[in-house]
Amino acid sequence: MDPIHTIALTMGVAWASGINLYAAVFMLGYLGMTGNIQLPPDLQMLSDPLVLAAAGFMYCVEFFADKTPGVDSGWDALHTFIRIPAGAILAAGAIGDVSPAAHLAAGLIGGAMAAGSHFTKSGARVLINTSPEPFTNWTASITEDIAVFAGLWAALHYPVLFLALLVGFIALMIWLWPKLWRGLRRVFGFIARLFGKRPTDAVNAPTINLGNPELKHNKDST
Repeated sequence: MDPIHTIALTMGVAWASGINLYAAVFMLGYLGMTGNIQLPPDLQMLSDPLVLAAAGFMYCVEFFADKTPGVDSGWDALHTFIRIPAGAILAAGAIGDVSPAAHLAAGLIGGAMAAGSHFTKSGARVLINTSPEPFTNWTASITEDIAVFAGLWAALHYPVLFLALLVGFIALMIWLWPKLWRGLRRVFGFIARLFGKRPTDAVNAPTINLGNPELKHNKDST
């Protein structure tokens, strides 16, 4: 692979892992097994039938979990500890036969890229789940699946286009994160108020004397 293809694959697999790890692994493994692409040596294990079977099974599980409101946010929370490390490992493997320092650098950048796409997805899903209807959730999930497959395909066949789109995605993340953070604070604040302690109405309420203060003074003096 030439440097542009290597960079596109490295960033593409990290970005895709943060959104749908199992779809990314299955697609790369399938393309490598069928001879459509030549995977780097450290990623050739993805073409192993056992890896393909595991990735395909987990993709089917995620396909349904990711489209169930509420379940998808729990799934994303659990996969914080899976997608980000996997994205770093895949990015380090995608860079090819280079020095250990280059592998480490690719892993660090890949982990950051996977974290960015993962937190953008999971944060947006929490806000989407505030809508009572499930259709927005289904649309978002299907769009993410299509984006992963199309993005990896572009990274493998049109690397310059993919890198340009990736720069746009990073700019979108930077613009979107403050808005997601404000939205998440409102959502979690509402949940905290919903399940938090409410003050009792009458037992602990202070007694307020609305009568004539002079009458109260005369009563006290007598």
